[in-house]
Amino acid sequence: MVILGIESSCDETAASIVRDGREILSSVIASQIGLHRPFGGVVPELASREHLLKIEPIVFQACAEANVSLNDVDAVAVTQGPGLIGSLLVGVCYAKALAFGLDIPFIGVNHIEGHVYSVAFENPTVEYPALALIVSGGHTNLFYIPEAGKYKVVSRTRDDAAGEAFDKVAKMLGLGYPGGPVIENLAKEGDPKKVKFTLPKISDGRPDFSFSGLKTAVVRHIRENSIEPVADGAQPSQEIKDLAASFQATVVKSLVGTMKKLAIEMSPKTLIVAGGVACNGALRSAAEAAGTDLGLPVYFPSKHLATDNAAMIAAAGYAHLIRGSQSDLTMTADITMRLQNFENEDAELKRKRVRYRL
Repeated sequence: MVILGIESSCDETAASIVRDGREILSSVIASQIGLHRPFGGVVPELASREHLLKIEPIVFQACAEANVSLNDVDAVAVTQGPGLIGSLLVGVCYAKALAFGLDIPFIGVNHIEGHVYSVAFENPTVEYPALALIVSGGHTNLFYIPEAGKYKVVSRTRDDAAGEAFDKVAKMLGLGYPGGPVIENLAKEGDPKKVKFTLPKISDGRPDFSFSGLKTAVVRHIRENSIEPVADGAQPSQEIKDLAASFQATVVKSLVGTMKKLAIEMSPKTLIVAGGVACNGALRSAAEAAGTDLGLPVYFPSKHLATDNAAMIAAAGYAHLIRGSQSDLTMTADITMRLQNFENEDAELKRKRVRYRL
């Protein structure tokens, strides 16, 4: 079965042709980083206008690279939400019109579920139950997945997503946008123990994430040590490299520590780490070490599939379709779309549930 996936939730216009949910025939992504870099972040109106310009050429390019025509496509899967409303509507409306014109099934996909399925292409088949850490610029969540297609949020961020925190700290230091890659590169030359940051703690004991306090601690350190942002064209000081390394180490410790504690509690058979921040080498190394300690496999997407792409949307759409689920043409974009459809926990899991403090 050949699925056309379309992704336009934020600032990438992407299309992909995927066969049977596991074989990528083509994956085309038009990034808008250059467009938004001068503003230090994504400008929603500019993003949606760029999607309008790019979506049809990107879809045609994906078909050409896969050596298929639109008549060979069996279904269209598109990101329904969450995301920026203008960006989402471009993809949803285009996909809906295409499916109607071709008279083929149409599937709306949760963007976060797409990240879960981003590990489908270069890893063994996921064994369930699984525990998935989805971490990006807009999302930081842990999902318990008892079986394919069922999700329960077991940990979420109370404020900033991890990727958002990387971007904000990079902006404070004058390092540019996006912040994740530049902080990771600087951290390789820094001392992660140089600046002592406290791990975020949640007062009610839930195993949630919080990065706002860490961001405030970075602001305080910059002010107290009179650290100046990096000027255009200048080389970052060792002090900034040490700060970047210490900040990154604290974020990684929070993410992996929480995942590991919940894995001990919930006894999954597979760990998944996905989303844009899953490109981060320090996070990958720490997650792999945690998996080794727990005796569990850890599945990552390759780096080009970790950031927003349409192959993961096609894979998730295929999974919906083979379960007999598809959308009708009244479906529209949903910026608050949630990925939680499994509320019941078995008695043993309830009995083992404990309160954690990081």
